[in-house]
Amino acid sequence: MGLYTLVVTFLCTIVLPVLLFLAAVKLWEVFMIRGFDPSCRRPLPPGTMGLPFIGETLQLVLQRRKFLRMKRQKYGFIYKTHLFGNPTVRVMGADNVRQILLGEHKLVAVQWPASVRTILGSDTLSNVHGTQHKNRKKAILKAFSRDALEQYIPVIQEEVRCAVKDWLQRDACVLVYPEMKRLMFRIAMRILLGFEPEQIKTDEQELVEAFEEMIKNLFSLPIDVPFSGLYRGLKARNFIHSKIEENIVKKIQNHDSERKHKDALQLLIENSRKSEEPFNVQAIKESATELLFGGHETTASTATSLVMFLGLNPEVVQRVREELHEKVESGVYSPGKTLSIELLEQLKYTGCVIKETLRINPPVPGGFRVALKTFELNGYQIPKGWNVIYSICDTHDVADVFPNKEEFHPERFMAKGLEDTSRFNYIPFGGGSRMCVGKEFAKVLLKIFLVELTQQCNWTLSNGPPTMKTGPTVYPVDNLPTKFSSYISN
Repeated sequence: MGLYTLVVTFLCTIVLPVLLFLAAVKLWEVFMIRGFDPSCRRPLPPGTMGLPFIGETLQLVLQRRKFLRMKRQKYGFIYKTHLFGNPTVRVMGADNVRQILLGEHKLVAVQWPASVRTILGSDTLSNVHGTQHKNRKKAILKAFSRDALEQYIPVIQEEVRCAVKDWLQRDACVLVYPEMKRLMFRIAMRILLGFEPEQIKTDEQELVEAFEEMIKNLFSLPIDVPFSGLYRGLKARNFIHSKIEENIVKKIQNHDSERKHKDALQLLIENSRKSEEPFNVQAIKESATELLFGGHETTASTATSLVMFLGLNPEVVQRVREELHEKVESGVYSPGKTLSIELLEQLKYTGCVIKETLRINPPVPGGFRVALKTFELNGYQIPKGWNVIYSICDTHDVADVFPNKEEFHPERFMAKGLEDTSRFNYIPFGGGSRMCVGKEFAKVLLKIFLVELTQQCNWTLSNGPPTMKTGPTVYPVDNLPTKFSSYISN
C-alpha cells in the first residue's frame, strides 16, 4: 500500500504537471498557427512558438545574440517565433530583406511592438503612414540638409573636444559607453532640439537618467501596472516630455527668428502649424523624443564601437591619421581649425572605418513590420497579420559579398563596385521609404568624432575585446573601460 501511495504521489506531483505543461505548449503551438492561410500552397516557415502567452520573448531579452544565432543555425534565414505578444517571422539575407523593405504599403507596414508604440507614441515618424509619414519626413529632412549639417559642425567639434579634453585629464580609466551616451545626448539636445548649453547643464543628469530608464523598458511586455517595465518607461517618458514642452513654449514665443538654420524641433512646430489639423503639442513631443532617441542612442553605440575596434587595430588609427595629414600637407586643412563638409567628404578611408564598424556592429539590430496580406517569401507563406522582423545584424553576418566577415578590414569598402553589390547586404540604416532620416547627420558626427579622437589621443582598452549585448542598441557589457593619453604627432 505504501508503494502504491508513493507511485500515485509521484504521478500527481511530477508526471501529471509535466504532461499538462507539454500539452499546454502543444496547444499553444496549434493555436498560434491559426493564421495559416489554406489558400496559399506554401507552408509556414520552420521554428517554434515558445511558451504560452509569453512565447520566446524572455529568451530573446535575456540571451539576445546567442538566442538569435542558435535560431539561425537551426532554422535558416526565415523562421517563425512568438515575440512581444505576437506571432512573428524573422527574416535575414539580402534577397529576403529586399522584398520586405521594398514591400512597404504593398506587402507590409511598419509596426513596432506595443510597448514601443505606447512609450514613443503613435504620432512618431516610425509609426505614422502614408501622407502623414511623407510630410513629417520631408520636414525633418530639412534639418539634415547639407547646408544645415555645415552649420552643425562647430557645435559638434566643440562638444567632442570638450569631452576628449576631460578624458585626457583623468588618471583613472574612462568608461567609454556611458561617456559616449552623455556626449551624444548633449549634441542631439543642442542640434536636434535647440536646447541651449546652460539649459542642458541644468537638466542633463535628470534627463540622461530618464532616457536610460525609458530606453531600458522600450521592449517590455505590454502590461501597464505599477513597477512593470512599461510603467517605468512611461514615467520616464513623461519627464522627458515635460522638458521638451518647456522648449516648445520658448520656441513658439521667440519664433527662433535669429537662427539661420532651424533645428528639427522648430521645423516640426512650423510643419504642424502649416497642416490643416489643429496644433498638436503631444505629437510634437513624441516626435522630438523619437529624434532624441535616434539621434543619440545609435551614434553613442557606434562611437563606442569605433573606440573598441580602433583600440584593437592600431594600424587603422595610423591610417586615419595619415589621411588627415595628407590634407594638412596639401593645405586643405589646418589642425585646430573648424572642419568642413568638403573636407569630411574627402576623408574616404575614415568613412570606410565607420562603414566597417557599422557592418560588424550595426547599432540597431533590425526593424519591425506587419504583414498586410498573406504573401510568399522564398518558399514560405507569411500570414496576414503576423509581425515580420527584418534582421540587420544577421543579414550582414550572412552576406557573401564580405569575405573574412569576422575581421575588421575597412579597406574592403575602398573596392570599386562594392557599393552596388552590397545593396541589401549592407543595411545599417535600413532601406526603402523607411530608411533612417538622420543617416547623413550620423556620418558627419561620427567622422568629426573620429578626426578629433585620433588627432588628440592614444588609448588602450583595459579589458581587451568586450562582450557585446543588445538592449535595444549594441553596447559592451563592461562599458569599455579605456585609458586615454595625449597623442603628439611627429
